[in-house]
Amino acid sequence: MRLSRYFLPVLKETPADAQIASHRLMLRAGMIRQQSAGIYSWLPLGYKVLKKIENIVHEEQQRVGHIPLLMPTLQSADLWRESGRYDAYGDEMLRISDRHGRDMLYGPTNEEMITDIFRAHVGSYKDLPLTLYHIQWKFRDEVRPRFGVMRGREFLMKDGYNFDLTKEDAMHAYNRHLVSYLRTYERMGLQAIPMRADSGPIGGDDTHEFLVLADTGESEVFYDKGVTDIKLGARDIDPYNVDECRSVMEEFTSLYARTDETHDAAEFAKVPEDRQMTARGIEVGQIFYFGTKYSESMGAEVVGQDGKKTPVHMGSHGIGVSRLLGALIEANHDDKGIIWPEGVTPFHVGIVNLKQGDDEADAACEALYKSFQALGLDPLYDDRKERAGGKFATMDLIGLPWRITVGPRGLKNGVVEVTSRRSGESEEMTPEQAVEKVAKIYADL
Repeated sequence: MRLSRYFLPVLKETPADAQIASHRLMLRAGMIRQQSAGIYSWLPLGYKVLKKIENIVHEEQQRVGHIPLLMPTLQSADLWRESGRYDAYGDEMLRISDRHGRDMLYGPTNEEMITDIFRAHVGSYKDLPLTLYHIQWKFRDEVRPRFGVMRGREFLMKDGYNFDLTKEDAMHAYNRHLVSYLRTYERMGLQAIPMRADSGPIGGDDTHEFLVLADTGESEVFYDKGVTDIKLGARDIDPYNVDECRSVMEEFTSLYARTDETHDAAEFAKVPEDRQMTARGIEVGQIFYFGTKYSESMGAEVVGQDGKKTPVHMGSHGIGVSRLLGALIEANHDDKGIIWPEGVTPFHVGIVNLKQGDDEADAACEALYKSFQALGLDPLYDDRKERAGGKFATMDLIGLPWRITVGPRGLKNGVVEVTSRRSGESEEMTPEQAVEKVAKIYADL
């Protein structure tokens, strides 16, 4: 993409109502525009990152055998009355009526609808196990929406639902989701710690939240600092192997890590004092096992091997896709702007022409631009007739991990400058070497 042809409405001033870094930077970088309290339009740069996150979530879900579908945003109130949650959910649910007077709602979650789909099409234990998921917009009518996309009213969420014959099978699905979530977050350059949590209105006895440590987090968290040393890395975990998934679950949850809602001071006191940590965290996902809570109330049953009907065991598993974008910025920024991890950057590399209109500089930038495109990479070429300082400021603000600076002085010596946004370090090399260096970084992801 050439910046002269792109829609990037950056702001020079920091919006007064933006309280946290991610909100300020998303507005300043032209990623979002607020349309109403807690509701945003996603402008091209923000939408590009959002799709990168969404694609990673899709890839990791399908890697472990989960099947995508798409359910509507509007749901019938009758389904929620079946489960008993229509009146119990509270004022966060946006309730509406259609022109025929039928009660509808803008879905805050989809347990009822997916259970209805399951009971209509699955009747035998032979069709289990089954995990279905989708990525869809949700709405929860927050009393005080704030912090931009971190706590908006409309948000993009991945929610998945497993259906199993027994509790043991369902707990394997729970552990499998934990493995897939850990890999999802690590691919984005995030460490999200699974912590014992409260199930809230979804219900169930087993639930873990995944939290990214950040000063602006809405939850107070208590943990053994040893949990921050555990990484999934490149381990090849078989999602169908019960023991392998259970082992990962035990490894990542054996040390103390809880949110304030489930914090147990007596248990925490057993952690060696030098390892007791208190911080704040941003929730970016949650997994639940809730047994037969919905299947019993809504008649989601299968015929077992004994010929008798039995309610299925279920769980639900969410990832806040749009919230992740805010969490990524909270964990990756400085006073100049955003610092995107390579896995989610909107463009792989920025090309800055210091003297637009100079034949040699223009030709070198065009060659770099085409070389990256030929390798399947997505460069952003700042070809505007702007001063160099303004171009650097824009690149720093939008946070591309790598920048290549091209100018007449360097080209006389046959070199361009390659700069890391994260470290700020620069290195001179030939244009060919610059392309090779950046291409290798992304090839190794």
